[in-house]
Amino acid sequence: MAVSGCSVCCKSSWNQLQDLCRLAKLSCPALGISKRNLYDFEVEYLCDYKKIREQEYYLVKWRGYPDSESTWEPRQNLKCVRILKQFHKDLERELLRRHQRSKPPRHLDPSLANYLVQKAKQRRALRRWEQELNAKRSHLGRITVENEVDLDGPPRAFVYINEYRVGEGITLNQVAVGCECQDCLWAPAGGCCPGASLHKFAYNDQGQVRLRAGLPIYECNSRCRCGYDCPNRVVQKGIRYDLCIFRTDDGRGWGVRTLEKIRKNSFVMEYVGEIITSEEAERRGQIYDRQGATYLFDLDYVEDVYTVDAAYYGNISHFVNHSCDPNLQVYNVFIDNLDERLPRIAFFATRTIRAGEELTFDYNMQVDPVDMESTRMDSNFGLAGLPGSPKKRVRIECKCGTESCRKYLF
Repeated sequence: MAVSGCSVCCKSSWNQLQDLCRLAKLSCPALGISKRNLYDFEVEYLCDYKKIREQEYYLVKWRGYPDSESTWEPRQNLKCVRILKQFHKDLERELLRRHQRSKPPRHLDPSLANYLVQKAKQRRALRRWEQELNAKRSHLGRITVENEVDLDGPPRAFVYINEYRVGEGITLNQVAVGCECQDCLWAPAGGCCPGASLHKFAYNDQGQVRLRAGLPIYECNSRCRCGYDCPNRVVQKGIRYDLCIFRTDDGRGWGVRTLEKIRKNSFVMEYVGEIITSEEAERRGQIYDRQGATYLFDLDYVEDVYTVDAAYYGNISHFVNHSCDPNLQVYNVFIDNLDERLPRIAFFATRTIRAGEELTFDYNMQVDPVDMESTRMDSNFGLAGLPGSPKKRVRIECKCGTESCRKYLF
């Protein structure tokens, strides 16, 4: 909206403004509403179905109009091919679930019609959430959302973030120096950033980690002379793969699967959330216990002082499930903050992961000391309440279903 050269943001979307014009029967050139298309209608979703003398009819909910304005329309009047296909797919799936014939009956019973309406509303809600997630992500990999299992919609209390959110009383100190390498991989000056901390270079020329689990990764930072394409900048570039948040069909809630093939030892994602003190984690853990879930991840690389809480603030790792035979491995990573009490937590593929395969990590992952001289690098990676953590949690049954399942998460 523009008034005397001043512009202000409108909280309504472009489509909502167009709907308001059509409801008020007003033309608006700025919104593309003219007398020619003023009475054009758009299908929001289909509510019901019936067949009369071999003619199919659909009860149509029109976008921008109340339910009371829904009308029965013959199929030949509808041009919404995608919505029609999805309606029949949902109808067929629900008929099979109810152990009825897959061919649509001539009339739908009220409970079935109501289910299809709820499913259509859920799809719209999930599509909006998917758009919100992609608008907030700073990484290359896209996020899709899918639920073909039940009517659960987006989580009510979850905020997508791309990096740690620092809690009260915690400070992340920025690194003061960087490397002077001409080529960090082939001609590192003084061992590059890993060498400065007396550690090994983490990656090969394909960006795959070549360190054993338990050894820390030191990447080049904002003070370094090298550029964005430096082979020692992997985790900081964020998620590179397209991933899907999906509803599992075995009672494990939401999960994450990859839509692309992931090579062994490749970086997949970080575990991101709010950094809090262990004392605060203990307090929150008691609350999460009563809710039957926890997203507390101890940062106990050298000592158990801080915890990452991804319950409310987090990225796509919030939805990654546990497995006793996981395809992701945890590494401690240091980039612009070298405080060993505050590592970044990165997941790397333990093997080649096929497109469509679910991503998992072991909530009770144990990393032993690599050798007697590197005991300070020993870690108990895992969610709060695991062995090695001072927080005691209730026993939770494992549903991973693998041959090596330990039967309990904790």
